[in-house]
Amino acid sequence: MFKALADPTRRTILDELTEQNGQTLFEICARLATKHGLASSRQAISQHLDALEAAGLVRTRRDGRYKFHHIDTAPLEPIVERWLRERPGT
Repeated sequence: MFKALADPTRRTILDELTEQNGQTLFEICARLATKHGLASSRQAISQHLDALEAAGLVRTRRDGRYKFHHIDTAPLEPIVERWLRERPGT
C-alpha cells in the first residue's frame, strides 16, 4: 500500500476519486489532463489504477462496456488509527 501511495500520480488519482467517486478511465484521464496538466496515456493511468486496486485503495465495478473506479479508504483506517489514537500524557 505504501508503494502505491508513494507515486504522486496515484495520489492525484485518489484525490480525483475523492472529489468525484465512480469515474471511468476516460473521465479520470480527462480530469488529470485538464485540472493537473498530466498528459499520461490511458494505458499509463490504467496501470496506476491497477496498482491502486492491488493495494486495496481502489475498487472497480463493471457496467456493460464501462469500468467504474471507486476509492476505498478502509486499508488506510488502521494506519491512521495507529498514530491518531490518544496516548496517555499527551
